Amino acid sequence: QVQLVETGGGLVQAGGSLRLSCAASGRTAGQYAMGWFRQAPGKEREFVASISWRGTTRYSNSVKGRFTISRDNAKNTVYLQMNSLKPEDTAVYYCALEAGNNWFASASEYDAWGQGSQVTVSS
Repeated sequence: QVQLVETGGGLVQAGGSLRLSCAASGRTAGQYAMGWFRQAPGKEREFVASISWRGTTRYSNSVKGRFTISRDNAKNTVYLQMNSLKPEDTAVYYCALEAGNNWFASASEYDAWGQGSQVTVSS
């Protein structure tokens, strides 16, 4: 069983930056992909970014050029650097692990999820 713990959310003004971290523990053997998703009030969970074991990345169009996903495999940790934040980025952000290293997987294919971290961007 894998546990994911997220840190780094908070309140920031529009145009500001935040960095989320997600540390994996437990049964993390093997090569796995990691992803970030978010869910705003009244909306469905949506894909934000994902990264393969070797560092290939994918982004949603809404965050491309502003957010950067990265990982440190030695620390079993994935990061999401968020720059030029907008009020529409306000959401609960979730990290997730996909055990088959499929960084194109849909949300339903991910095997483990973090508890969520609130990001609020004020205008």
